[in-house]
Amino acid sequence: MIAADTSSLIAYLAGETGKDVERIELAVDAAELCLPPVVLTELLSDPKNSSALESKISSLSLLEISSGYWERAGKTRGTLLARSLSAKIPDTLIAQSCIDYDVALITRDKDFRHFAKYCGLKLA
Repeated sequence: MIAADTSSLIAYLAGETGKDVERIELAVDAAELCLPPVVLTELLSDPKNSSALESKISSLSLLEISSGYWERAGKTRGTLLARSLSAKIPDTLIAQSCIDYDVALITRDKDFRHFAKYCGLKLA
């Protein structure tokens, strides 16, 4: 399994190019792409998205939130904030979902590099 961030999924769905989009295509073809819950929420909350988007993402696996998730996410965010690094709450929740499942994240958002360096997130 491999997870995708909202930024890369939007690029993929828009038909853009890039290494992240190529990795998503491979993961979709192999039925290995999964979504952190926050990514699903971000995608569905955009009023410009259509029901066609919902049908495309409905077949993807969702990384379920497990017991202690919120506490782990708080500690993960605290680790970065203690170093005066950016740790937006949505990014923290996405990273924590991937860390919990030991799943690499496909993203074009550079803010995730801090989660990789200090918190154990694997980047694809």
